[in-house]
Amino acid sequence: MAMRIRILGSGSSGNCALLQTEQARVLIDVGFSPRRTRELLAEENLKPEEIDAVFLTHEHGDHAAGIASFARAPQVALFANAATARAVQDRVEHPLAWKLFETGSRFRFRDLEIDAFAVPHDAHDPVGFRFSTGFDGDLLAPRRSLAWLTDLGHVPQHVRERLRDCDAVVVESNHCPTLLQADHRRPWSTKQRISGRHGHLSNEAARELLASIASPRWRRIVLTHLSRDCNSLDAVERMLATLRPHLDCEFTVVAPGGNTPFWDLA
Repeated sequence: MAMRIRILGSGSSGNCALLQTEQARVLIDVGFSPRRTRELLAEENLKPEEIDAVFLTHEHGDHAAGIASFARAPQVALFANAATARAVQDRVEHPLAWKLFETGSRFRFRDLEIDAFAVPHDAHDPVGFRFSTGFDGDLLAPRRSLAWLTDLGHVPQHVRERLRDCDAVVVESNHCPTLLQADHRRPWSTKQRISGRHGHLSNEAARELLASIASPRWRRIVLTHLSRDCNSLDAVERMLATLRPHLDCEFTVVAPGGNTPFWDLA
């Protein structure tokens, strides 16, 4: 097992993924209530205190609401940058065991190398992650990398460069612009925020990103964080129809509120 991952939930109701390597079991975001977080982990016969670390992208509730699950588990390392940790801690009664990193830095946790890079979103200091394990040229423990890229309004060049040498890319395909503008539940200001340069990627923006790189190393593309009201599986599939002829990899689309089985990057 070089690296395996399962998305436990995706969308505005909550985002969380379980990443496993030979030496670590970590969560990427924890956007469900503490009770729901326990239920999701129980599906894998795990308890929150059996997780080794949590990596937070930013402080919004659909990515950090369950952090209180770890308030009484100081052995769980909670990784965030200072601005995110401050914003989350303000909402939690008990002090948390934060492990702070600098945005733009590269650091290690057990057999994982983590690259935390800035992304444009309307949060204090949001980041994307690239998780890597193994070694180049090692037949027994080959290097494998996963990019985690949700909640961003556009894709700067430094973000694109992080994706080229990954084996798997998890990226949001949040909304269809036509469905967003037709939505009657959201005020104009919210629609502007979602579609703005510090909001969320549309289906077309996700397609442009993937087509502009089209790395031959990619083995799997996972489209996440779909809006329940302002996107549809059909709209995403139409977008993918233009990508599949040019990318020799597997595609997974996570429905709003949905999850995935584990997949391996062995």
